[in-house]
Amino acid sequence: MTDAHTSSTDRAAVERELRSMIAEAARLDAALVAGLPADTDLFGPEIGLTSLAGVALLGAIDARFGVDVAALDLSLDSLQSIATLTDFVTAHRGAI
Repeated sequence: MTDAHTSSTDRAAVERELRSMIAEAARLDAALVAGLPADTDLFGPEIGLTSLAGVALLGAIDARFGVDVAALDLSLDSLQSIATLTDFVTAHRGAI
């Protein structure tokens, strides 16, 4: 397996887990969130993440991946979409 294949496999696994965590935090059906495009806004109408649900999601991400998104991304740009959050967590989880 090449490093590129391993990293894309890791990213896909992280994205699957994050989608499940997003669904739980937003109280949505996991299958619905799993089928959304990666560029879907977390706070947009499809997911509708609230600030309280966002805090719960950040806590779950820290517990599962050891990535404190709020401490590492002060502007929280990584919470724009499923893809930006996946990229951020994938990039920072090795820094544990």
